[in-house]
Amino acid sequence: MTHKERVLRVLNREPVDILPSYDSLWPETWVKYIDESYLGEKEDVISHFDISIRPAGWFNGIADLDFEEQILEETKESKLVLNGNGAKLRNWKYHSGTPEHVDFTVQERPAWDKLIKPHLTQVDRRRILFNQYREEKLLAKEQERAFCWYGVAPFEQMHPVCGHEYMLMGIALDPDWVKDMVQTFVNFTIMHQAVLFEEEGWPDFLWYYEDMGFKERPFMSPAMYEDIVQPGHARLFEYAHNNGCKVIVHSCGFVEPLVPGLVDAGMDCLQAMEVKAGMDMPRIAEKFGDKIAFCGNIDIREIASNNFERIDAELNKKILPVLRNGGSYILHSDHSIPPDVEHDTLKYFFERGSTITERL
Repeated sequence: MTHKERVLRVLNREPVDILPSYDSLWPETWVKYIDESYLGEKEDVISHFDISIRPAGWFNGIADLDFEEQILEETKESKLVLNGNGAKLRNWKYHSGTPEHVDFTVQERPAWDKLIKPHLTQVDRRRILFNQYREEKLLAKEQERAFCWYGVAPFEQMHPVCGHEYMLMGIALDPDWVKDMVQTFVNFTIMHQAVLFEEEGWPDFLWYYEDMGFKERPFMSPAMYEDIVQPGHARLFEYAHNNGCKVIVHSCGFVEPLVPGLVDAGMDCLQAMEVKAGMDMPRIAEKFGDKIAFCGNIDIREIASNNFERIDAELNKKILPVLRNGGSYILHSDHSIPPDVEHDTLKYFFERGSTITERL
């Protein structure tokens, strides 16, 4: 089988010869591997590790694209910036990571209606990475890898505008406002996808990022998810399905209580399943393995131990029960690859993990 065939068969919950694989390097990891002469400066990481998926996409979701970012404060370690969402974010200069959310202009519906929503109701071609999409799609075809468009869905589109706290207060106190944000961002995503895909062709599948949980809890109750966010997900997933595409949903944090709603919305594969947040793939697969595929849940701390025996134990613990019960799986860590992971360890992880089917 080709990489593409394996990925699509897994998303259709069909058997494969060896497991398809995917993961991404932190920028610091990429630099480390170059400095250690394992990677060339312009070498393609996907080809180097022979992994199965080439992604492209990500629409620019900043509301006011014409707003020039303002540096409000600068230190040796960081910059405090006001951006086109009216958000004040502290960005770190020397390491990767989520910026600190300092403050937001949008805290309630009036500011959303006045400052943000008017920018999101029409297609703006500046938001679309046409060249990147075209080039990666062609490479994927040449290399027989699966090709996906990836980007963010409503939950990840709302909090850059108003922050998690104001968004979650809105869910509780003004749900109609948050519903309006959800549907506005769904419309925004679909109309930009329509332009891109009509001009450049559809991908093999779609991959949405939605970090809806933290340690041992989701950000909202299942009832709130089903009332406010799920209708938006259902529209996005239906649009994909109507055009022959399966949907992978990434979510960091503990989102197990939201999985039934995500399945009902049409999710085809759950990705990440962060171990330190409390996610356990074999447990979830017992309930939903006949409905969705899985990707991830291999504890990055075990991979970063650089101990091959510990990695083998983690692979066996997480993947074999799922496959033995008829589940489908794409090899991936439960997060992404930090610089603690040595180059040869990552090669071992991909090679050993993908051939785990031989141990069934």
